[in-house]
Amino acid sequence: MKKIFILTGEPSGDMLASTVISKLISQNPKIEYLSVGGSNLKKLGIRSIYDLKEITYLGFTSVITNIFEIRRRINQTVDEIIKFNPDILFSVDSPDFTLRVAEKVKKINNKIKTIHYVAPQVWIWRKNRVKKIKKFIDHILLLFNFEKKYFDKENINNTFVGHPLIEKKNNTKTIIDNIIPKDQKIISLFPGSRKSETEVLLPILIGFIKLMNQKHKNYFFYFHVTEENKNSILNSVKEDNIQNIDVVSDENIKLEVLSKSIFAVSKSGTVSLQISNANIPSIIIYKLGFINFMIFKLLVNVKFANIINIINNREVIPELLQKECNAEEIYKTVIYLLKRPELIKKQLRECNETLEGIRSKTSSSNESTAVLSNYLVS
Repeated sequence: MKKIFILTGEPSGDMLASTVISKLISQNPKIEYLSVGGSNLKKLGIRSIYDLKEITYLGFTSVITNIFEIRRRINQTVDEIIKFNPDILFSVDSPDFTLRVAEKVKKINNKIKTIHYVAPQVWIWRKNRVKKIKKFIDHILLLFNFEKKYFDKENINNTFVGHPLIEKKNNTKTIIDNIIPKDQKIISLFPGSRKSETEVLLPILIGFIKLMNQKHKNYFFYFHVTEENKNSILNSVKEDNIQNIDVVSDENIKLEVLSKSIFAVSKSGTVSLQISNANIPSIIIYKLGFINFMIFKLLVNVKFANIINIINNREVIPELLQKECNAEEIYKTVIYLLKRPELIKKQLRECNETLEGIRSKTSSSNESTAVLSNYLVS
């Protein structure tokens, strides 16, 4: 029986991995799996060697303060992978964790094929990583076609698979009419998947809602969260006793709520692609601690935080970062756009044009599954 170890480092990676592995399971049910994963892989019946929450870190300073624990987890993970002896180590995103593990595994057992899904963003920073990756990654799966040139240059096997968040979905819909308000307009809020993100952004977004409620009574706000952080966010929201807020974590319900939204406020990240793919206008927010931000500024090679803005090299979607990421600025920007439908129309048109240029031929899961299957039989 063939074996695959799935290595993720945070909830978004767990979700991406599950879209590929679910397809692979349907094609070949005789593969044995083990993982470092979360709720999405668990739903597929795949055991994780420990709770994903235990390795979810954000920012340079938190890595420094947790360096010994991270090193212990890396070594523990390497030991478990070597013991499992998979045909493929399938690592997904979170390069500061997953690629360190993959490098150590490859040194110990060169026969394990290493396939990494979601290339590290070398076009943003640390371009020299490409040369290092070549030594221990057999194949890399790219979400964006413009990334190919960086890996082709170093003769690293790569495949553009596209991003699953911008795939054209089937027509199956989840009926949510019984849970959404009929007399209020919906605004979707995305505070992030990591605890350290939500701790910063959640209070800001609650402040934004309070400002909206002072002058506008016809809005209802949905926080889109992961299963892992649902309870903590729900408890935080309840403390403020605001009636026009709800929290959703089921992926199908989240998609349906988003489709019925008139606007979205999202943390910087790939979820913004999903929002644009749903044809919903939005703004991007993000805030780092001062030290993390200064380090980030020294290292990055791009002007923008959002991928659509990076591709276009201009602000298609407004970004409120650092000092501008506060309740009042978010409120002013959202209201400004809602009162100007011509600006919303322009944003949606430019986002759609950008997305059309980065879609794969079939789907990310199909393309990725084909690569994994080829390595299993080679």
